[in-house]
Amino acid sequence: MASAMMGRVARLNDLGQPVGEPVEWSGAQAPQARDLVGRWVRLCPLSAAEHARHVVDRLGVHPDLWTYQADDAPGDIVTAGRAISAMTERADTCAFAIVDRASDAFQGRVALLRSQPSVGSIEVGWIIYAPSLQRTRAATEVQYLLMRYAFDDLGYRRYEWKCDSLNQPSRAAATRLGFVEEGTWRNALVVKGRNRDTTWFSITDREWPLVRRGFEAWLADDNFDESGRQRQTLAELRGRRAAGVPTREPA
Repeated sequence: MASAMMGRVARLNDLGQPVGEPVEWSGAQAPQARDLVGRWVRLCPLSAAEHARHVVDRLGVHPDLWTYQADDAPGDIVTAGRAISAMTERADTCAFAIVDRASDAFQGRVALLRSQPSVGSIEVGWIIYAPSLQRTRAATEVQYLLMRYAFDDLGYRRYEWKCDSLNQPSRAAATRLGFVEEGTWRNALVVKGRNRDTTWFSITDREWPLVRRGFEAWLADDNFDESGRQRQTLAELRGRRAAGVPTREPA
């Protein structure tokens, strides 16, 4: 799928030089602190006052969740609150708390960051899921809600995912969700005193309709059996949608 999604027809200018295709686009909007509500989760504006304790109690007790993060696992509410404030005070960032709709329990954090409305680029990052959220339909819905907000509501052309090149779970998640790997920036950062090579992934507005249909087919009830196991993977559903075939075989 990646090669098909990335393919572009070359155009020549009046001098016979290859140039980019014309773009009818007037800019995107900056993300705003607002609720994004799905079937299983609600994303609400992250705040130090409301969520610092939850970050300590639900995320800080799992140091393995912080290995590839720029910040360390907070051991107290003051430290967690300072980190949240530093995150939410950035002009190009909109951070969210992930809340389970059924129980109202805090399930993690995520952010839209490095937003560049003038060029139509935005990144998803600072992702930490509590163990109870991982590998659930709700976890996938988090990413669907954010992508839908960025592309459909705000008008972005490019949606990025970046991670430490050694973070194999993050790389696998990006591929599963429909991102296209673009390459690795060597010696990109020094994080916690260690070198970090950063691998870049993206989804473009041209690719988004197919990715969106894949999400919606995967999240649908008929994609899960009575035990809650998926019938088809996200990649399979994107492939079937791209080929124009039904997402499920007739019974």
